[in-house]
Amino acid sequence: MSSRVFLFVVTLLTATLVGTVTAGYFIWQAKDGEVDVGGPFTLTDQTGRQVTEKTYQGDWQIVFFGYTYCPDICPTTMATVTTALDALGPLAEKVTPIFITIDPERDTVEQLAGYHEYFHPSFAMLTGSEEQIAKVAREFRVYYAKADDEGASDYLMDHSSITYLLDPNGRYVTHFNHGIAPEKMAETLRQYIGG
Repeated sequence: MSSRVFLFVVTLLTATLVGTVTAGYFIWQAKDGEVDVGGPFTLTDQTGRQVTEKTYQGDWQIVFFGYTYCPDICPTTMATVTTALDALGPLAEKVTPIFITIDPERDTVEQLAGYHEYFHPSFAMLTGSEEQIAKVAREFRVYYAKADDEGASDYLMDHSSITYLLDPNGRYVTHFNHGIAPEKMAETLRQYIGG
């Protein structure tokens, strides 16, 4: 095994472990509907439009933090959300899924616009300055850090992998752990949104 492949495998395992530990800590602290996550932010979506948390008020929101160069967790989660929304039928019109990058250095508006084409069309894909991203990540209690790879352009990012459900007022309702089946996510969404 080459040193580069070995480094990639070790980094991937570390990212998975960090995400699992962070999720475990969050769940230990949280009961559904009793967690103070989210808050004010100003970011830019994949069309170049400036948005804030108020842009999405009135919609149920599925919020996930990740990055477009992510090899596994992010595209898997995005595909899960896409499949779950497809399963909801007309009820999905009440939901805005929101992807917030933790890698603004590479995830430009143009990069997000291209990534957007692979997932549900209602996705809002958000980026901003490093300071803006750090602020919104703190609001959502999201961990992220660049993996140490001597400044390589194809670096990985360690990050937590919780997906949040917020109500139309932007308040935390529940969360989904990485690996949830799309059917289970759709069932949970239907219980909250259709109820």
